[in-house]
Amino acid sequence: MKILGIESSSLVASVAILTDDVITAEYTVNFKKTHSQTLLPMIDEVVRMTETNLEEIDAIAVSGGPGSFTGLRIGSATAKGLGLALEKPLIHVPTIEAMAYGCFRSNDMICPIMDARRNQVYTGIYWFEGETMKEVLKPCAMDLCDLIKEINKYQREVLFLGDGIPVYREKMIQILEVPYHFAPSFMNRQRGAVVAELGAKYYVEGRIEHAREHLPDYLRKSQAEREREAKLHAST
Repeated sequence: MKILGIESSSLVASVAILTDDVITAEYTVNFKKTHSQTLLPMIDEVVRMTETNLEEIDAIAVSGGPGSFTGLRIGSATAKGLGLALEKPLIHVPTIEAMAYGCFRSNDMICPIMDARRNQVYTGIYWFEGETMKEVLKPCAMDLCDLIKEINKYQREVLFLGDGIPVYREKMIQILEVPYHFAPSFMNRQRGAVVAELGAKYYVEGRIEHAREHLPDYLRKSQAEREREAKLHAST
């Protein structure tokens, strides 16, 4: 099995190729460049370096949100374009789920946090029972304080990761009532390798879609949409 993984839900741009049980290539950049500048050149590089013919891949796994509206749209458009051109299926991999899966077999409760601004975060809560990851709180957008209250209920040590940590770290420390720690740098952001790995698992389970069907899951309306609705409401 050969899966191409694409991750663009945040500042991180990451692509990977999974060949059977081996990540044969992963290219990740966490820098201030737009994904429209990085994704296709990165895919081209990993394909070239591994001498991969894209016709050989079985499917394209793409991080499907939540996250940056622009980043998700670019990742979606890239995956859909490749899927249509190559006539390959897409695999929608929830971003928060993939972040948690990167902490495979952790004994802690796992809580990815992506900054959604205005004291809001994209998040979810998971833990592992052996090799099976259990979803305790499905991916959602919520107030940070409400999230911490939910976490405190479980009285269980928690591992945090994601780009929301630098933004809300001090506030979290003030209101957490359970043991906690923050993931180290090699596992605290999104990775194309995890998207590819989880995508392969979904592929075996038959959780695929045609490229035309794929849509990112934003979980909430964009700021532009919210501002437009506010103006319309104010004018009525």
